[in-house]
Amino acid sequence: MQITVVGAGYVGLSMAMLLSQKNPVTLLDISVDKIQALQKKKSPIEDEEIEKFLADDKLTFEAKLNSEEDYRQADFVVIATPTDYCADTNALC
Repeated sequence: MQITVVGAGYVGLSMAMLLSQKNPVTLLDISVDKIQALQKKKSPIEDEEIEKFLADDKLTFEAKLNSEEDYRQADFVVIATPTDYCADTNALC
């Protein structure tokens, strides 16, 4: 089952990490900085568990800029909307 998660914030990234343990997951975002960090297996947010998941080569996970093709190929699309996240502290407010 192919899953596309839209939004590489705290919620979307957490969901993508958990879902990619058992399913192929594509995480989409419009932020070039977030996608580039994730492609280098670096978390764009400060979270110890996410950093551990990214270091695990067993995940079936990829991060990309927003792509129509990934919507078409997905069996499920999860849209993660913004939460109360403080960019200045890099954590939940």
